[in-house]
Amino acid sequence: MQDYITVSVKVPRRLKELLDKYGIRPGPLIRQALEEEVRRVVLRELEDEIKGISEEMKSISDEEVVRLIREDRRRR
Repeated sequence: MQDYITVSVKVPRRLKELLDKYGIRPGPLIRQALEEEVRRVVLRELEDEIKGISEEMKSISDEEVVRLIREDRRRR
């Protein structure tokens, strides 16, 4: 079972009235928006890490890569 906490948000009265009028439940919408934002930030962080690793990899020669692959294959 997941552990939940409560997060509250203030919205303008008119928005709350419209949510009620149209039967829109804000909880699922807020949860989805938060999940999407976290996913976006995590992906951006991973992209930055990949760019950093890619820059480091440029300094390794093709010969070194071949040598490392062959060495790894011999160990198996």
